[in-house]
Amino acid sequence: MILILTDNDDPHADDVEQRLARRGARFFRFDPGQFPSNAQLSMAFSATGQLQSILTTGNERIDLQEVTSVWYRRPTPSVAHDEITDAVARDYVTEECNKFVQDLFTSLDCFWLPAPQRVIRKAEYKASQLKLAGLIGFELPPTLFTNNPDDFLAFYQEHNGNIISKLLSSALYKFTGKTFNRYTQVVSKRDIAHASGIRLCPMIFQAYVSKRVELRITVVGQQVFAVEIHSQHSNHTRHDWRRYDRYQTPYFPHELPRDLQRRCIELVERMGLCYGAIDMVLTPDDRYVFLEINPNGQYLWIEKMTGLPISEAVSDLLISGANMRNDFCLEARQ
Repeated sequence: MILILTDNDDPHADDVEQRLARRGARFFRFDPGQFPSNAQLSMAFSATGQLQSILTTGNERIDLQEVTSVWYRRPTPSVAHDEITDAVARDYVTEECNKFVQDLFTSLDCFWLPAPQRVIRKAEYKASQLKLAGLIGFELPPTLFTNNPDDFLAFYQEHNGNIISKLLSSALYKFTGKTFNRYTQVVSKRDIAHASGIRLCPMIFQAYVSKRVELRITVVGQQVFAVEIHSQHSNHTRHDWRRYDRYQTPYFPHELPRDLQRRCIELVERMGLCYGAIDMVLTPDDRYVFLEINPNGQYLWIEKMTGLPISEAVSDLLISGANMRNDFCLEARQ
């Protein structure tokens, strides 16, 4: 059985579920956010250490020991039941519920796409990504992580003011939802006047990399799907394609050199993953520059715009997970 952990509003999961159903694969979709209000979970150990894990939701009772593959997509966290109204008690119960859910699902001896939560969280650290990418042989933009205004100003001067700033994580989205987000920005002279504010919160600064096109490279197991995003066709997307201007920004499949494909696969595997969405820049002088990797990045819009069979590759990996688990996600099972 394939277990899909995600929320109710997930077009990626909807699409893959249809493909799994057409191929006769057995699957079940569950959002941990339903626990404990609308679902029950139980773990039982025998005297010899035999484990039984049961998920009960509605009229369904699922033996989780039958799970051969887990797709950790976009699950929401558990929240205390509405019957618990005291603020301190709610925070405590919510924490306990999330710890229990993580403990239970991590105990499953099966294939994970892209990996268990703890491996994904580790893979999200930007500095660790750059360190590993450099060791593998990717070219990187000169980068500074800091909350030191003096170090920032020195970096700014070193690169003649031609630098960008970006956040260390996606935590801002967690607190603002869809109401506000902060994309990659070119550091302006006006920003320099407020350099002292950096001491309050660390940021990432990078030397600006000239772009011919930007690349979104989706790795699924041993398959690599590269797409070129012509972000320079629109002022709106010039510095960050995530601002999206789909009517002015062409997307095309990109033939990635074979050695770069190999390095992309190696990067994903060495992070303990079997899936990753890599962002790179192809410069006007044909250099490939690594920016970052999202261990659980979106891909469906790329598939719809280019026709690349990414969802099919995801489905293949989930179906074959029982046989593939000795080859992928080794760190996830340690």
